[in-house]
Amino acid sequence: MSTIVPIFLAAPRLDQGGSVGLGHDHMSMPPLTVHTCPVMSEETSAARKYTTRATFSDRPARPAGICAVIRRGRDVEQRHLDIPSRVKDTVTVPVAVKLSPYFSSTAEIASRLDEAGADGLVLFNRFLQPDIDPETLTEVPTVTLSTADESRLPRTWIALLRGRVRASLAATTGVESATDLIKYLLAGADVVMSASALLRHDPEHAGVLLDGLCEWMGRKGFTSVDDVRGMLTVPSGADETARQRADYVSALRQANTTTYGPS
Repeated sequence: MSTIVPIFLAAPRLDQGGSVGLGHDHMSMPPLTVHTCPVMSEETSAARKYTTRATFSDRPARPAGICAVIRRGRDVEQRHLDIPSRVKDTVTVPVAVKLSPYFSSTAEIASRLDEAGADGLVLFNRFLQPDIDPETLTEVPTVTLSTADESRLPRTWIALLRGRVRASLAATTGVESATDLIKYLLAGADVVMSASALLRHDPEHAGVLLDGLCEWMGRKGFTSVDDVRGMLTVPSGADETARQRADYVSALRQANTTTYGPS
């Protein structure tokens, strides 16, 4: 039985000599990604262990709501702030927090984590949720791999948060092709992660993603990922509400001219 291990793929750049390197400073130890559902003692003890090897998580993501169904929203948010702070007190490597998209205010929790010292924010965590089998009348555990369509939500938030938080922004979910990787970079992602595509194909698919990125950059005349990153970020000072409304109206107008069923 194979083990599902997340693959963390950093966006490359074209060096002066034309070779592919990492998009930011090389790290001798990868950053630690914190999941905030387990008890606090679990996270700090795991953090000590993970700083000795290149491992990020050894358990599937679980919805925070499952941990305490009736917990108040502010308590959940405070937990997301307390655990990374405890972990940072324990380790010396950069600490990234992997967020879910289900907060009442994603922008506020991102800002509070940034102020609390999180070195990176990973958008977004995909929770494992059971299905129901109506024939056996039982819950069925399932693992569904992400698709490219799911990348729109994290991409939207990365475009909104870039330049508004100090922390690095990592994109995860729906990186199936080089086009998906490019879209995340244009939105402002510092790092792009892929797992589902490598499980569908094989680990060598990472090379396909990077080759596609390099081909696109050469065709567009870019020599560095830094020239690409954040080109379509929402500008600081922009009216986010007005932009959201305009995007919504544009989507409806496009839908009115699109045929979805039989013509």
